[in-house]
Amino acid sequence: MKKILLFLFLISATRIYAQVDNNESFKDLLPKGYVITETIKGDINNNGLDDYLLIVKNTDQNNIFKNEDGNRIDRNRQGIIVVLNNKGTYVPIVKNYSCFSSENKDGGVYYSPEMSVSVEEGKLFIHFAHGRYGYSTYAFKLRGLDFQLISYDESNSNGPTISSEVSINFLTKKKLTKENLSEDPEKEAFKENWTKLKKRKLIKLSTIEDFDTLDFS
Repeated sequence: MKKILLFLFLISATRIYAQVDNNESFKDLLPKGYVITETIKGDINNNGLDDYLLIVKNTDQNNIFKNEDGNRIDRNRQGIIVVLNNKGTYVPIVKNYSCFSSENKDGGVYYSPEMSVSVEEGKLFIHFAHGRYGYSTYAFKLRGLDFQLISYDESNSNGPTISSEVSINFLTKKKLTKENLSEDPEKEAFKENWTKLKKRKLIKLSTIEDFDTLDFS
């Protein structure tokens, strides 16, 4: 049944977007007031063809202002559109226009995280680098017409020393927490703790309102 629905969806989308055959034409997929800020290529569905991940951004002038130093600050949120390559016809399957904060969001005493998006071995990775404070990485897998979050990795540090790590596999429903118990900044001694997650539906990329509010604690 799922294969039939996917086939019908691709037929319908092909009729609409048959002329979308280059990066410039991807602008036709954007809602009014949005622009493409980054285009990432990668084979998401393992058919040997390059698919596209479009990072998009709103241009609402109400969210653009000058700070006390006179610098222009754009606080418009960002989003993502996933476009599959169906033998030369490009079909958008996921549209989430505001799941990412602005790259200029107010981080308080911290710098705004640097976001990077990539495709590796058929998986979609969204990585947030927090400088010397660590990072967080979300891994998604294409299931039907959407991407499901299958794993999450987090590393917390203060400078070169890692203080804790979290690794969650949502398919096996297992969570690994590692805490550094060493008082020596040049040595790390981790205590590991495995826990079993409660059964719940996998999170879909299209339904995430804000990555900053996702909490797996």
